[in-house]
Amino acid sequence: MTKLAIAINLNRCVGCHTCANACKMQNNVPMGMLWNRILTKDTDVIDGAVGEYPNLKRVYLPVQCQHCENAACQKVCPTGATYKDEKGRVEIDYDKCIGCRMCMAACPFNARVFNWTDPVREPDCNYGDSRVPVRGKGVMEKCTLCKERTDDGDMPMCVRVCPARARTFGDLDDPESDISKLAQSTEAHHLLEEKGTRPQLFYIGL
Repeated sequence: MTKLAIAINLNRCVGCHTCANACKMQNNVPMGMLWNRILTKDTDVIDGAVGEYPNLKRVYLPVQCQHCENAACQKVCPTGATYKDEKGRVEIDYDKCIGCRMCMAACPFNARVFNWTDPVREPDCNYGDSRVPVRGKGVMEKCTLCKERTDDGDMPMCVRVCPARARTFGDLDDPESDISKLAQSTEAHHLLEEKGTRPQLFYIGL
């Protein structure tokens, strides 16, 4: 079996948003949408901080689809558009998506975005990997773990470009992989563990 996943070291993340922008370019994500977001913990503002000057603190929290083992989005999808593939990724069959947004409501991580209108791209053309399906009005989209790249044995673009090397990609079912070893760390933790979705994406530190 294969269970692809990403580990993010919060002690190394510098909040540069390189992963978010590279993801957007790689996957032809329209304007006004992000599959990969960089939040700041305990604030409602991007690049916000906690405390009062000069005693300020900022912790970055990258959030994307968690590719859960017990995915809430998959359970509520009425058409089977959301599914778990043979590599453990949660994917969307855009041809089956009817735009009901049940998955969007069910996801506790707010990881899905919806094309309410015809997608707008700047410049006015498709960009990124030509193998990535173009999504139109009325369908959901989200992180695919760069399916086209990882099918070829490469890593997701967010992992490839991270300048701080905060991200580790690999197969959780391979006991010799770096990510499997990280998963055994006492510092490893998941977001919203109480929801019972068993995310394959996990965090290290902080």
